[in-house]
Order: sequence, then C-alpha cells, then structure tokens
Amino acid sequence: QVQLVESGGGSVQSGGSLRLSCAASGFPYADYIVAWFRQAPEKEREIIASVGFGAKPTYADSVKGRFTVARENIKKTLYLWLNNLKPEDTAMYYCAARRDGAGEYQYWGQGIQVTVSS
Repeated sequence: QVQLVESGGGSVQSGGSLRLSCAASGFPYADYIVAWFRQAPEKEREIIASVGFGAKPTYADSVKGRFTVARENIKKTLYLWLNNLKPEDTAMYYCAARRDGAGEYQYWGQGIQVTVSS
C-alpha cells in the first residue's frame, strides 16, 4: 500500500521557520521524483520544490533562497525547510511522487497546514 505521510506543519509568525517531513512507503522510492506542492485558499496548486534520486533540487521562484528540499533515500523521507516565512506562504502543503520519466505525480500525501501570521 502506497503512503505519503506529511508532518511538521503548524502556525508561526512572519520570519519564522518550520520543517516539514514526508515519510514514504509502498513504492520503490529511488525510482521516483518527489516534490512539495502547496495550495492556498482560492488559488491553484503550485509545485514549489522537487528532487530526483541523486539530482539537484529545483525550486519555484517564490521560495528560492528561503526553502530547502532534501530527500533521505534510506529512510524514504522527504524534507522541506521553510525559512523566513511570509504570510503569503500560508497554504496546505502536500508531498507527491512520480516515477522518473512520468508526466504526472501519481502519489499524494494528505496535506498539512502551514499558517504564517504577520
């Protein structure tokens, strides 16, 4: 059974930091690109960071320089460090996975809320 389970969300003040984790199971993790998405109220879901096995991470411009993504392949865990948080970072954050070479993300976590107050 495939599972992606996020943890680590919460509420912080502007300028604060959080670390999100996403524990994966049920699929060959090394063969998949894993990513973080977010969706704010009344906005479309956006991809903010992704990383393949042994690859350099990529970031959306909106988070570049503030967020850092990393995957720990032995533990099958994806991390996202969120620094210098802004109110506009408030959103539901999701981790997702797609097989390397596939066009769409096949597996999704349930999401976790991040709220940043000014």
